[in-house]
Amino acid sequence: MNRLSNAFALGVTLLAATPDGNAVSAQSRYDAHMVFDNSLTTPGYYYSDGEVVAPSQLELVQEKFPIEEKTCVTPPNCLRLNWRSGKGGDWRVRLNLKHHYSNFDLSGDTLSFWAYADTALSADAAPRIYVTDTKGEGSPSIGLLGERQELPARKWTRLTLPFAAFAGLFNSTSDVAFDPAHVAAITLVQGLDDDTPHTVLIDDVRIADEQKSADLTPPASPSNVAARGYERHIELTWTPSRETDLLRYVISRSSNGTSFTPIGVQKGHLGRYVDWMGEPGRTVFYRIAAEDDAGNESPASAVVSATTKRMTDEELLTMVQEACFRYYWDGAHPDAGMAIEITPGNDNLVALGASGFGLMALVTGVDRQFITRDQGVERLQKILRFLQKADRFHGVWPHFLDGRTGKAVPFFGPFDDGADLVETAFLMQGLLVARQYFDRDTPAEREIRDSVTRFWREAEWDWFRKTPDSDFLYWHWSPDHGFKISHPLVGWNETMIIYLLAIASPTHAVPASLYHTGWAGQSDLAVRYRRNWGRTAEGDHYVNGHIYYGTKLDVGVGSGGELFFTHFSFMGFDPRRKRDRYTNYFDNNRNIALIHHAYAIANPLHRVGYGDASWGRSAGVNAGSGRSTPAGDNGTITPSAALSSMPYTPEESMKALRHFYRDLGDRLWGIYGFRDGFNETNNWFEDVYMGLNQAPIVVMIENYRTGLIWKRFMANPEIAPALAAIGFKDE
Repeated sequence: MNRLSNAFALGVTLLAATPDGNAVSAQSRYDAHMVFDNSLTTPGYYYSDGEVVAPSQLELVQEKFPIEEKTCVTPPNCLRLNWRSGKGGDWRVRLNLKHHYSNFDLSGDTLSFWAYADTALSADAAPRIYVTDTKGEGSPSIGLLGERQELPARKWTRLTLPFAAFAGLFNSTSDVAFDPAHVAAITLVQGLDDDTPHTVLIDDVRIADEQKSADLTPPASPSNVAARGYERHIELTWTPSRETDLLRYVISRSSNGTSFTPIGVQKGHLGRYVDWMGEPGRTVFYRIAAEDDAGNESPASAVVSATTKRMTDEELLTMVQEACFRYYWDGAHPDAGMAIEITPGNDNLVALGASGFGLMALVTGVDRQFITRDQGVERLQKILRFLQKADRFHGVWPHFLDGRTGKAVPFFGPFDDGADLVETAFLMQGLLVARQYFDRDTPAEREIRDSVTRFWREAEWDWFRKTPDSDFLYWHWSPDHGFKISHPLVGWNETMIIYLLAIASPTHAVPASLYHTGWAGQSDLAVRYRRNWGRTAEGDHYVNGHIYYGTKLDVGVGSGGELFFTHFSFMGFDPRRKRDRYTNYFDNNRNIALIHHAYAIANPLHRVGYGDASWGRSAGVNAGSGRSTPAGDNGTITPSAALSSMPYTPEESMKALRHFYRDLGDRLWGIYGFRDGFNETNNWFEDVYMGLNQAPIVVMIENYRTGLIWKRFMANPEIAPALAAIGFKDE
């Protein structure tokens, strides 16, 4: 399988630290401190596990930490620890951090959390606690209450356990010391066997900096608070505070405008919050307060209100496009203006391919008036000026850049320190769309067109043949290691656009024959490549011809592969009514989507939630294999898979959109639209967004509605001659 597919299949395990090693500055302050604030799902917390040995007793929900919804510190819920420590028994429950998304360095000297007991709990009767870091090094266990002798009854109490208390209890027998900056898990274990039932609620678990706890000055109240009602949710917006010690915002709701109850929290660097109502026709009121590291809370903001309302399919489509567009607008890197790889994640890790998709989302946002044309021009100027100073190698950018410096970030290892032809092609696809869209005779729009044309002419596509007589293009080139990775680009996958652009290049074109020898190649190397990742001979010669779930597939390995194969190269390139010697790619893409839809209905592994309106397996966080086969099917659905297939399967994709929003929206819908993925079999809804997944939703829905992005890309004068040279014909 190609590298991008591999990266997705691994769940995007650990994002690289910033080049200067200062990972704390590369993430939000909230993420640098917070371990647990609330759970998207009930009744158990997904990022936990536990076990018990009789006669001890421990409440678990499918071996997970139970969730309590009646009372909490950070609404809407907290963790519930319910146990009985029996003689000769044992129990433990572990709270896992989400280190698999970014190489976070936690910041602080103390483990802190709030606790609430139904009845007073003595230090002797309390559980013990220890911490483990990402290298597997663990601390000794200490008493949960620290230096306290008792946890009072029916009162939320903040407990603080300095890391020095863990490290200083005993001398370690290991040469490797526990690293509190890289905590991976916090484990509660059985204490004394008093054989008595106890219940303690735990909330707001964080790595705190107690040096700041003496601060008594509250932050300023949030300003410019507004509320907007949609069909099933209300969206709140405000101007984020710039105070350096701001931790989060506390959102309170009222049904009458006078009696308010806290319902949720939002990270301090964000100015948007989604409140799920679940039905149209509800009017509610809100006010927001800001809270700093020391727990000081500002006065509440002005009160605002909104009402949910019924929405048509067209209104739902616009709602989804606008929300996903914000990932590239509100969530862009402040210096580069470009897309972050994953949020929450390393906030300085700028992704070139995701940014190219984001440019097409930006054009859509301007055309749909989510932002003004002047705003779009200003953002695009910032991006182009950043790209001009950023690292390039033979006119080709790397996969990732540091958004502050423009320097390459070798995410995939030391040999990945140079040019990435695939990511550059994804970016160039978006740049060429922008060149055609921003066509007014103004200095700013002329600058855009001139900059894009310069980048387009400077990209040395022919360099990536590796040798003058090569039948393939190659993915990478390093200034220090050359073509050591030596990864040929062989279809069927997401890389068709690379061959189209390389053949279309006005200055560094490759022969049109490479489309047939490389992308659609029949050589032994190409056949082995397809068999290696597909593990099948079906489609190993590019053409397929087999029938899957009643649908014939012209081109594709096995049943067609990942659904993002049908999106990434076709966001700009319009496949409608065009055929090469192998297939009509609009029809072929539609058939792949129909096969995926049919697989979800057949549901051979009996995954929870699969069906006519819940389908779409593709690349994403924890998605496993996105093929329409049982192999690699871990039960995860990626919303972008079905939604970005809207031009091919409008009826099936619209069913999915309604279901994702109306039935699952309380867990799946957030400030940037649909979250990256969910798995109802495992009761898992991921609270992250990926730059490669949000924009295809925006763009492909727009191509379905108006064909805007297809029209603008195809209007570039270099594209039609390249297609003709390859042998594409109109149908």
